[in-house]
Amino acid sequence: MVRDMLGRSHIHPHLLTTDGSAGMGVLCFSTMTMELQDQVRQMSRNGVQRVLALAGKRAQMPDGAAWTLLRAGASDVLAWDGSPQLAQIIPARFERWQAVDAILDTPLVRNSLVGQSPVWIAALRQIVEVAHFTDASILITGETGTGKELVGRLTHTLDPRRDKRDLIVLDCTTIVPELAGSEFWGHERGAFTNAVAARDGAFALADGGTLFLDEVGELPPALQPQLLRVVQEHTYKRVGSNTWRQSHFRLVCATHRDLLHDVASGQFRRDLYHRIATWTCRLPPLRERVDDILPLAEHIMRQAQPDQEPPVLDPSVRAYLLTREYPGNVRDLKQCVLRMWHRHVGPGPMTVGDIPPEEWPVNPHDDDWPDAAFEQPIRQALARGVGLKDLRRMVDDLAIRMTINDEQGNLQRAAQRLGVTDRALQIRQANRRHALAPDAADSLN
Repeated sequence: MVRDMLGRSHIHPHLLTTDGSAGMGVLCFSTMTMELQDQVRQMSRNGVQRVLALAGKRAQMPDGAAWTLLRAGASDVLAWDGSPQLAQIIPARFERWQAVDAILDTPLVRNSLVGQSPVWIAALRQIVEVAHFTDASILITGETGTGKELVGRLTHTLDPRRDKRDLIVLDCTTIVPELAGSEFWGHERGAFTNAVAARDGAFALADGGTLFLDEVGELPPALQPQLLRVVQEHTYKRVGSNTWRQSHFRLVCATHRDLLHDVASGQFRRDLYHRIATWTCRLPPLRERVDDILPLAEHIMRQAQPDQEPPVLDPSVRAYLLTREYPGNVRDLKQCVLRMWHRHVGPGPMTVGDIPPEEWPVNPHDDDWPDAAFEQPIRQALARGVGLKDLRRMVDDLAIRMTINDEQGNLQRAAQRLGVTDRALQIRQANRRHALAPDAADSLN
């Protein structure tokens, strides 16, 4: 029935490939099982590919099942009640997802916000959808160097207003309290000493465009209620004037701070937070998107010398970049790569000799592993009474799960990294599913 309805909407089924990469599609099921979760994870490649999970009319959906499938990589979960509206509901979602992913695939995005890791794709999809299909205010959060200003500029570029004006950027960390009113609202001639001429502030300049407040968490408490009024009513007065002026702009804010914590401690106004955070998008730090480090390094070198192919990174340099810590995130990675690039000479690959001595790893030898960072969780497990057998099983399961996730569900590549055969890994996964859900093999429909 589902197939026939979707066929009338020009959505047609086809056989899955052996690795499960079938592209955007619908996965129908009748029972929530571990096998279903693995199917979603494999078919969606941990959320990179769009998969809509559709529960049948008599499907067994325990509490929390929808969230479980979303975390496994499903883009949406629907429970079908037999309504013929399904023929319109699913194509509408596909159309939106295709539009978002088409924007992600443009040079505008690919050449400025590089990365294909699942967590990065998820963040970009959210930004693109909110920026292009809504006029909502957006709060971008993330550590220093994660690309918040780039995302703010992308939001303005993707804003669909035909008559939109300029993007105005105001860094709240540079605002001098004594001159803050002039920076935001502007001033009249003679409003204060040295005000020899009238001046427009950020609100006037952003009228019809976008106002990007960078590091909004640093906004002085005295200015927060005044900003709230402008955001709510779109009216303001210049310093030294009694005339109310109007300004209509899209507001995009960014911060590295935990504003909810600041709200709880009274450092940031709760009502202002909810005004600026109609949508909140968190940009992941580089340590959560390790798969993007090498593509980013290549992109950085291409930017440094656009007319030449970047040098190949030899295995030792690749390992160094993948295991190095980046307190400054992408900005830190950029400086690291450029320092190596400036030292590199000749047509050959970039080697460890190109790494400045002061940046060599402290413990580069394999003999220094496992280190204290590995020992700490083992100590905690032993303190809790975990035996050697259970400890070995937990480490094995964690290593397998992490590797499969890193390889986006590809069991063949995961097996190679783990040093086991494809068959051994498949048997291990099947035994795990069977242990957690004995009837899983017969439950998928």
